Amino acid sequence: MIYHLLLQVPATAAKVGAAIVDTTKAIAGQAAPAVEDKMSLLELIWKGGIIMIPLGILSLISVYLIIERYIFIKRASRSGKNFLNSLRDLMHSNNLEAAKALCKNADNPQSRMLAKGISKIGMPFKDIEDSMENAGRIEVYALERNLNVLGIIAGIAPMFGFIGTILGVIKIFYNISLANNISIGLIAGGLYEKMITSAAGLSIGIFSFIAFHWLNIMVNKTIQKMEIVSIEFLDMLQDGQKNIHA
Repeated sequence: MIYHLLLQVPATAAKVGAAIVDTTKAIAGQAAPAVEDKMSLLELIWKGGIIMIPLGILSLISVYLIIERYIFIKRASRSGKNFLNSLRDLMHSNNLEAAKALCKNADNPQSRMLAKGISKIGMPFKDIEDSMENAGRIEVYALERNLNVLGIIAGIAPMFGFIGTILGVIKIFYNISLANNISIGLIAGGLYEKMITSAAGLSIGIFSFIAFHWLNIMVNKTIQKMEIVSIEFLDMLQDGQKNIHA
């Protein structure tokens, strides 16, 4: 009988062990929370911390300046195909009032500069040239207005991102010092802040940098058009003076 009892002990122990394992798995399955693998963009930005506020302001200013400057420069660069030919005909017929009206209706940097030159006709040629040059300089200032602000944003946005990186590292070490241990949970919050602010700062900086140089290229093309129109207008005046003297 004792022999039979000894034979039953291992079988009973195996059954008890299997039951414990099944119970443990069941408890672990119930206790394990579902891992949330989705996060909205707003939640991701929010995890960047307080440094995302100035970065957000810089991004809004950058977008506004890019749109405003693009529209302004695009309108300023437009000029009628027959504008200069029409002006030349009016100048040859000595119809200065109509020439001024034509420039006023065109309403772009080139026409305003030429209108200044037309208003000085009768004065020495050097005075006409200087007057147009001064008018052109004012128009260039208007074209370049606020572009430097965009350049500043391109420079300081990555710096704000770097500040966010430093704050994230500080947060990591502060949490570790309070808990007196190292765990993924303690490090994750600081890493979120560190990486999100760095990515946001670099993205805003790169975007503003590209837009700054792109808009400057547009300004330079408009300035070249102004210079070409100015040269042709001055040549027109010189030819007119030669015909008068002839």
